[in-house]
Amino acid sequence: MEEITLKARKRNVIGKQVNALRREGILPAVVYGRRIESIPISLDMREASRIIEKAASSALIVLDVDGERYYTLVREKQRNPVLGTFRHIDFQAVSLTEKVRANVAIQFVGEAPAVDMYFGVLVSNLEQLSVEALPKTLPERIEVDLSNLREIGDSLHVRDIVLPEGVETLDNPDEIVVVVIAPISEEVIEVEEAGFVPSEPELVERIKREEEEEEGKD
Repeated sequence: MEEITLKARKRNVIGKQVNALRREGILPAVVYGRRIESIPISLDMREASRIIEKAASSALIVLDVDGERYYTLVREKQRNPVLGTFRHIDFQAVSLTEKVRANVAIQFVGEAPAVDMYFGVLVSNLEQLSVEALPKTLPERIEVDLSNLREIGDSLHVRDIVLPEGVETLDNPDEIVVVVIAPISEEVIEVEEAGFVPSEPELVERIKREEEEEEGKD
């Protein structure tokens, strides 16, 4: 993983006076961790926003605070509710020799044969996985191959995901990640237009119940 570095300075201005910093193009933030006291810092608003906006949630960011380096993960992003711009960032300082927990985005790759052959519809249940790993081992994203979804009703569970070496998931292994359902019929379309079509989570729950019922018959 490419090392991302942000320059920062210790910040003495706190409270309501922080708004004046934002007007000057400065982004207030804080660094905290098990082995350090919380350090209020300030970042260049433009540079920090550009980097943090593009960085994955599991990205390791090196903060250079007045010459002292901290390996960190972004734990919270506060935004202006109207403009969407960053107002404050919380960084957690981590040790490179201790495992940390992070949420990593799921990226679907490949084509599901059931979609092409039977016009199936992919329903995604999870957008990210909760994982544990050493900071430098954390992946930016986790790829999930759809090529094994060959029939309507086929699904992939957390247990089916191949994780990078040194990375463990904390999610329920039986949790459905993605499932292929039958194409929507005209009858369902009429129900959808009336506003009663089930949501994706409800569809996933239905698939889970059907799987449990099938297992009960075995």
